[in-house]
Amino acid sequence: MSGSSSPGTELPAPVLPGPVLIVGTGLVGTSVGLALRRHGHDVWLADHDADNLAAAAALGAGRAGEPKAIGLVVAAVPPDHLGAAVVDALVRWDAAIVTDVGSVKTAPLEAVRASGTDLSRYVGSHPMAGSERSGPAAASASLFEGRAWAVTPHPKARSDAVETVRALAVACGASPVELTAEDHDAAVAQVSHLPHLMAVLAAARLVDAPHRHLSLSGQGLRDVTRVAAGDPTLWRQIVSANAAQLRDLLLDVRDDVDRLLAGLGDPGAPDLLELLRRGAAGTELIPGKHGKPTPAQAIVYVAVPDRPGELARLFADAGQSGVNVEDLHIDHDPARPVGLVEIVVSASSADRLVTSLTAQGWSVHR
Repeated sequence: MSGSSSPGTELPAPVLPGPVLIVGTGLVGTSVGLALRRHGHDVWLADHDADNLAAAAALGAGRAGEPKAIGLVVAAVPPDHLGAAVVDALVRWDAAIVTDVGSVKTAPLEAVRASGTDLSRYVGSHPMAGSERSGPAAASASLFEGRAWAVTPHPKARSDAVETVRALAVACGASPVELTAEDHDAAVAQVSHLPHLMAVLAAARLVDAPHRHLSLSGQGLRDVTRVAAGDPTLWRQIVSANAAQLRDLLLDVRDDVDRLLAGLGDPGAPDLLELLRRGAAGTELIPGKHGKPTPAQAIVYVAVPDRPGELARLFADAGQSGVNVEDLHIDHDPARPVGLVEIVVSASSADRLVTSLTAQGWSVHR
């Protein structure tokens, strides 16, 4: 697997106005604290949930409490409370720059405007990273590494506030991407919120499925439904906050479902094939590594005994082939003590990997 930098080329840590106060110590807030502490930034933590606060502090994400002076406040609270948290931070810390890491950007911006508070020190942001797990125990200093981090300036934002929020993203290992709040909400509706709801709809069909049907589940089902395991309470708040953007997309999906139903009833109708083709074409538009188009890829399947050390041996043998691994998945055979590892490589390298692994005694197929 290739990396984006070489040893000795790490850039110096961005300069942030300190100390930094993180309000909210769930998954994202605690991960921000851990990422900043890794670079030696002075981080303080606040949360109404005493257990979360204690857990985040114990993990090393920062110190519980509030110092006398704050340079940057990061609001990392649930969407229903985000606007109020931003306004409170602007009022209480009248010299601090304030950002938030919420999934929707128009709502908190409108809340600040409506409050009459100084808007110039507030710049919204949103790291495009997360997990189906929640809480500080799921946090990681590396959560944002290599991810996009949306920064959403507005016309009244101070330039130093914008640069500070960009520096925050870089300090956490992410790549800042500037968008308006409205454009951000339209984008995440398309690439994050709608896919989550589609996963929820697919996973919800499993609740009443017979167990004998579920025994046929494979990696494809897990890929489609994985994100549906996210916290339902949090996701209710996220999709409600972005309802206007999602409504139009869901109406389009409903039209596609109607066309799909019509196609199922008439195999000769063109709608079914056209919809399947559009789906395949859409997958090709998703950016690959480093934001570049994804090259043609192939999957090499390897049967791996379910015992310690076998995956490490497979990775070592795959490395000896000289083929770069783009991605991989592990699917466990429910009937045998064997895992099926799906190794994703460039299409032009697949035969070389198959030949190399076969020669080293692995059971391999494409």
